[in-house]
Amino acid sequence: MEKVRVHIFVSGLVQGVFFRAHTRALARELNIKGWVRNLPDGRVEILAEGDKESIDRLIKWCYHGPRGAIVENVEYKFEPYKGDLKDFQIIYH
Repeated sequence: MEKVRVHIFVSGLVQGVFFRAHTRALARELNIKGWVRNLPDGRVEILAEGDKESIDRLIKWCYHGPRGAIVENVEYKFEPYKGDLKDFQIIYH
């Protein structure tokens, strides 16, 4: 199974709707490693590594997010796989 790394930015009403907690739960269910955090500009940032199929499911989920979220835009970029991420964490500033 091909392993991939992706950097995702989700914008819209994505803070204050448990986007990070739902992202972490889905990532752990899909055995994805990485992290999620809120950005000062209102976006959510995700760095994730895992099987290509699982990462594709995570990206697809980001387009709607959890109940209460209003996703306006999803930007993502695949990066070279590093294998340096442990578990999946919420980063709090």
